[in-house]
Amino acid sequence: MTNRIENKMAELKNEGKKAFVTYITAGLPNLEKTKELIKAQEQAGIDVIELGIPFSDPIADGPVIQQASYEALLGGVTLKKIFSLMKEMRSEGVNVPIVFMMYYNTVLSCGVEDFVKECRGAGVDGLIIPDLPFEEQEELNNALKGDDTTILLQLVSPVSKDRIPMILDGARGFVYCVSSMGVTGQAADFHKEVINYLKDVKSVSKIPVMMGFGIRTAEDVEPMKDIIDGAIVGSHFINLMKESSFSADKAAEYVREFKAALN
Repeated sequence: MTNRIENKMAELKNEGKKAFVTYITAGLPNLEKTKELIKAQEQAGIDVIELGIPFSDPIADGPVIQQASYEALLGGVTLKKIFSLMKEMRSEGVNVPIVFMMYYNTVLSCGVEDFVKECRGAGVDGLIIPDLPFEEQEELNNALKGDDTTILLQLVSPVSKDRIPMILDGARGFVYCVSSMGVTGQAADFHKEVINYLKDVKSVSKIPVMMGFGIRTAEDVEPMKDIIDGAIVGSHFINLMKESSFSADKAAEYVREFKAALN
């Protein structure tokens, strides 16, 4: 069984194209709308979608995603409902690679083995877990072994420096490079050493290098374009959705324009 994320990345590499990834919070403003937004983006050519699993204490996230998480939880979204949504979308022919962006507490409360089983059954292609340090990934990695349906993606940041080769040894899918210090959704005033840091990651990474945190437009990543393999937009995309009352057309338009400018 091959992995959708890895297939997509290989396809883009063959075409000489950069990947574009967006982040949306599951259940914002509701699960039906989440499905609509995912379908609209898939039709517009999005490469990967990060689906944020709402959590009460999202420590890696800034105010926009924190608020989104809070609103989704108030609306009654649960992990169980999100798994059902995933199964529904996959049965309806949605084939875009989907990554759960989440916190480890949610995995633990489900039970690691059961969680992995649910992910595989629901067509979840990858996991990004910001609060799960490299040294503590063994239990989850063991549960994921032997089946490529769902893979764990690694995050690195400017402070990872000496740890980067270790973190990326055997890493799968793509590496998520946090471009700035602090939380998501800050302005695109990137860490001054960001170019050097991205070059360092690129020099040891055998997989595509994606940059996220603080990106709004394709122009924001122009200076790094020769180094990175793609860009991830989260907080800005959520703001855009809120401003447009979660318009599927607006989502599709943004994806098409960003992808065109990126490539």
